[in-house]
Amino acid sequence: MDIAQSVNLHVIILRSLLEARMALEQTLGVLATMVEKHDAYTEGHQFRVGELAEAIATDLGLDTELARLVRLSGGVHDLGKIGVPAEILARPGVLGPAEFEVVKFHAQYGYDILSSAGLPWPLPEVALQHHERMNGTGYPNGLAGDQIILPARIIAVADVVEAMTNHRPYRPALGIERALSEINHNKGTLYDPVVVDSCTALFEGGFGFEGTLVFLHKPTN
Repeated sequence: MDIAQSVNLHVIILRSLLEARMALEQTLGVLATMVEKHDAYTEGHQFRVGELAEAIATDLGLDTELARLVRLSGGVHDLGKIGVPAEILARPGVLGPAEFEVVKFHAQYGYDILSSAGLPWPLPEVALQHHERMNGTGYPNGLAGDQIILPARIIAVADVVEAMTNHRPYRPALGIERALSEINHNKGTLYDPVVVDSCTALFEGGFGFEGTLVFLHKPTN
């Protein structure tokens, strides 16, 4: 094979990889849109979680490709909610124990969908583990500490922060100050302390969802 043929082959392989990446991201975007149509109250939630999670991953020194996968996993972490009845997701007020058990199933259901599609690590695992907590009180499997993969620990923090800053059927938006207070108060108990510190520093430095800037006082523990 001469140099010209080698260069052409390299270009073809590179183009194929880029096309495969675009196809993956477009497919995940469609899946995220399906969730939003099923649960209109959380429109944009998964995108914003992925945005914050990628910023945390980058701040923690994860390489660019892994940080990208963390963002993509955030974009579909709630995919399993398509298996939860819409009337439960939109229910105002506190859910009863039986209803909450139905909602909790979304973690396993999302994992089942993403893993059966052969999507790369850590997308299925994040869907499964994003409600696990550092002290083992989360669900669905009661994992604790390092049993929870780092991308899922990142998404767990980003998920809570984003959710608390926006309206839900059962409560009004609580704001970023309240969200940061929550994760700092439970740092090391529910949430990975390294991830919490990174998230807090990002917002103190002016990070805002969808490119907006917010400047905060340092939250108290």
